[in-house]
Amino acid sequence: MRKVVDLKTALSYALALSLASGTAMAADASRAPAGKLADGTAIEMITLSNSQGVSAKILSYGATLQSLSGPDKDGKNADVLLGYDDLAGYVDHPNFFGVTVGRYANRIAGGKFSLDGKAYQLPLNDKVNSLHGGGKGFDKQVWKVVSVKSGPVATLVLSLVSPDGDSGYPGKLDVTVTYTLDESGNLGIAFDAKTDKPTIVNMTNHAIFDLGGEGSTDGALGHVLTIPAKAYTPVDANLIPTGELKPVDGGVFDFRNGRRVADGIRDGHDAQIIAGRGYDHNFALDKGLTKTPGLAARLEDPASGRVLEVLTTEPGVQFYTGNFLDGTFIGKNQHVYRMGDGIALEPQKFPDSPNQPSFVSARVDPGKPYHHQMVYRLSVKR
Repeated sequence: MRKVVDLKTALSYALALSLASGTAMAADASRAPAGKLADGTAIEMITLSNSQGVSAKILSYGATLQSLSGPDKDGKNADVLLGYDDLAGYVDHPNFFGVTVGRYANRIAGGKFSLDGKAYQLPLNDKVNSLHGGGKGFDKQVWKVVSVKSGPVATLVLSLVSPDGDSGYPGKLDVTVTYTLDESGNLGIAFDAKTDKPTIVNMTNHAIFDLGGEGSTDGALGHVLTIPAKAYTPVDANLIPTGELKPVDGGVFDFRNGRRVADGIRDGHDAQIIAGRGYDHNFALDKGLTKTPGLAARLEDPASGRVLEVLTTEPGVQFYTGNFLDGTFIGKNQHVYRMGDGIALEPQKFPDSPNQPSFVSARVDPGKPYHHQMVYRLSVKR
């Protein structure tokens, strides 16, 4: 019954946002074929849209947010997500564009962790670390389309069963991802999971944004970013947190009052920028772990007027500037993606939490399900 309760919670939150806006409520959900995998498995594309010009397209492969479109200050609509035009791109050239990541988003040092005295080893797919669940995480799975509904809030529910021992993780995990879109441009994403034995879970979405429209000439470096966090987690040479919560005071990691991404991304005076090849760091949100979504980040593109607010119940947000986009990824509309062409803002538990006792625990036990509610709020500043 917990799955039903959590779905109701997600829908109630989305509906409350719509009611608070005072706008008419009519959002549409539709489904269409998106192609087939090599083994013949059919994949669907589900489109959620509202009357304000905001729409989201989700693939049942990887529970992937394939596109998010909305108008700029002049009313011109554009897709603001990096990614691929079709299913084949996500299958043949995976790079986490818009996917649901799990079981554990971000890095786990050496792919190792222990629970109740038992050691577990995960696949290593990031040099010496396990990243985003290992080599075959939730982003490479076919999700079941449970329901697609239009109404005051357009809704898509996807489900997945991750068996005990999947990629080295203990416990059978029953997972749902619920996408919702309302008339105010709030795209909600709720992650829910229950297990039959102790395990770790940390799920998020890995959308990479260019609010000027994906593939824009200037990319995302001119965007103004605000993160309400007075501390971040520095990393070592392998991008694993050292365990320190370092104050951002006045440095290139201080986004509390808003600053252009370009102002710090190449500042080699800070050793952490060198370690990350730019920004690839978790921020410890001032709000901490919360029952309802609070602000994690605000991103504004002065040129287009588009604004993205990211809200979450989780205590951290990973800010990533596409540092490993090196021109070898050919994305939508045959655009060549490079560093800085997009920005990821990934709400999450802190990286390597299972090995960092001082961080918020990612442990999930039977009878105590996992729940993460996040929101991408797309609007226009005129």
